[in-house]
Amino acid sequence: MKTFPIAVIGAGPIGLAAAAHLLERGLEPVIFEAGRTAGAAIEQWRHIRLFSPWRFNLADAAVRVLKATGWESPRLTALPNGGELIDNYLIPFAATPQIASRLQTGARVIAVTRQGMDKTHVRDRDTTAFVVRVEHHGGETRDHTVAAVIDASGTWSTRNPVGTSGLPAIGETTAGNRISSPLPDVVDRDRSAFAGRRVVVVGSGHSAANTLINLAALAKDEASTCILWAVRGASAEKVYGGGEADGLPARGQLGSRLRRLVEAGIIELHTGFGIAALKNLDSHVEVEAVDGRTIEADVIVPCTGFRPDLEILRELRLDLDPAVEAPTELGPLIDPEFHSCGTVPAHGAKVLAHPEKDFYIVGMKSYGRAPTFLLATGYEQVRSVAAALAGDQESADTVHLELPETGVCSADAGTSCDVPPAVTTGSQEPEPGCCAAPEPARPGFRQVRKPAISA
Repeated sequence: MKTFPIAVIGAGPIGLAAAAHLLERGLEPVIFEAGRTAGAAIEQWRHIRLFSPWRFNLADAAVRVLKATGWESPRLTALPNGGELIDNYLIPFAATPQIASRLQTGARVIAVTRQGMDKTHVRDRDTTAFVVRVEHHGGETRDHTVAAVIDASGTWSTRNPVGTSGLPAIGETTAGNRISSPLPDVVDRDRSAFAGRRVVVVGSGHSAANTLINLAALAKDEASTCILWAVRGASAEKVYGGGEADGLPARGQLGSRLRRLVEAGIIELHTGFGIAALKNLDSHVEVEAVDGRTIEADVIVPCTGFRPDLEILRELRLDLDPAVEAPTELGPLIDPEFHSCGTVPAHGAKVLAHPEKDFYIVGMKSYGRAPTFLLATGYEQVRSVAAALAGDQESADTVHLELPETGVCSADAGTSCDVPPAVTTGSQEPEPGCCAAPEPARPGFRQVRKPAISA
């Protein structure tokens, strides 16, 4: 087993940080990235500005490698957007000799299993190598033998459907050509797809708010642009937030701006609009609510959140929380029904472990359907996992997490805490005690006391 490398699935911030920690431990990573470059998923939302500043978005192990190349750190208190995260951090790190020689791009993992056995076999399972089946650019499919697997593939490729009950709306697949990406750049890159069109934004999180406000900016130049907003709830008050009283000023400003746009009639709000069906017509798509109401759209923006792709892991023995599809011990700590983001305690290999020895899901995917992941959390996850795989259990179990004082309380069904609205600028300082209120216990689980986020 020691002669085989350790597979890292995904070359986003967490996957690359995992590789850096493995190298520091004297372990050999091989990184499989489905996109053509590192950070390919982030490239889709490069226009989005993060809530958390640079100092919480850089992995220590990666920084140590970069500094040896003469890399200059960005200003640590600045708030980067996705493009800056890629251009000033991920791409330079991926280009270092240590990473470039171990990174395979255009390499989509399609399955993970144990060599010579499916999930029903147990004898010698823990000492049998893994097989990672990869579809490489050009169409060639190869099996790679590895000693361990760290799945940092994220959730970007598997958005939640726009239909209710967790299922796609009837006709949603057929209407796919009318559905945009979850975070389109409506003002710049994707402008032509939205200018002068009738656009329906679906969702009640900050991703929806961001898109709606940017569409309103587009409509100033393209007066024929029509903006509709469909939410399942009876009102949009959750999205509007606390306005000027909000503990996060930028978040409060976002909600206040959105409220004004709705009240001015620039955005047409449809509440209680759980989508049942989409009917793709020649010139538009008809969106039908559960109660029979209909609206017409040229384009639908699905700000409905994400879920993990578990299909590639079907032959592994996983232990997942039944609600959020995170590792069982992590699930109760992050369930958005009961917990706010920014209050999850530090956790590592022990919490992330599965019955499948030496297999870990990390990063955004480790949170399953919970939307409140922070990059800083993921960096501590992979530090601990690398220590566990190196046999340093004491270091693996000693976890700590310095959470940002900015932007950690923005729970959103459409994005993680590290993917906030593009309109957010400047520093956002929460009031003392933000997210510190005790949460109700999740049914069937004991209450877990968690640290508050404060200055």
